[in-house]
Amino acid sequence: MTTRNAEPDGFAEEQGNGAGSVLTRGLLESGLLDTLVAADDPMARRVTEIERLASLRETLALRPDGDVWVFGYGSLVWNAAIDAVEKRLARVVGWHRAFCLSITALRATAEQPGLMLSLDRGGQSCGVAYRLAEDVVERELRLLWRREMVIAGYVPRWVPLVDAEGHGIGTAIAFTTDAAHPLYAGGLGETGIAHRLATAAGSLGSNAEYLDRTCDGLQAAGIFDPALGRLKDEVRRIRRASRGRSATQLAS
Repeated sequence: MTTRNAEPDGFAEEQGNGAGSVLTRGLLESGLLDTLVAADDPMARRVTEIERLASLRETLALRPDGDVWVFGYGSLVWNAAIDAVEKRLARVVGWHRAFCLSITALRATAEQPGLMLSLDRGGQSCGVAYRLAEDVVERELRLLWRREMVIAGYVPRWVPLVDAEGHGIGTAIAFTTDAAHPLYAGGLGETGIAHRLATAAGSLGSNAEYLDRTCDGLQAAGIFDPALGRLKDEVRRIRRASRGRSATQLAS
């Protein structure tokens, strides 16, 4: 099957200002994602196209035998924007999905930092794997690198994939965390994570919307993540309380 975003150019849905947007192939191909990052945080250290290509070359140089798969555990589940010949549920062992990458752009700003999902060490993670046709591997991975390697913090690596019964599927590229990186935020705890998700927003929309879409996408795929479910409830509570305080202040 071919998995692509329905909108070929620009943003899907409403644009920017926290209204809620999703990345499309057109936006990735245009290279404008870097511009959006600069708008949210002019001081952010952005990965250059030369650096991205070097990272991609290094990753492909370590490619195992067999097909190339991409493992999605966050927005790639609900907005793949990937030309894939196969899509299936899969699991990686030794890594778990966590909001452990600090961000100051796209769904956050320098004034209101947010968090993005990554794969952190330990446990396991269920997600969606996409198999690429050999003749489009480099083209698709270039777009993937533009999407994921906008700012530093992710480490692309090859991880073994297994199905629900534990049978091997192949080896996939997954974007994992670097616990030694300054943007690593693995020690916040659920309360700290929920506060950031509830308050951050940037040019692609709010961090809370990203959480909601990810929870909905995982559920639609038949994946249950209790940690994200708890975060969703806590973020809603925080946002309701904030709206209540704002309404009281306006009335006073």
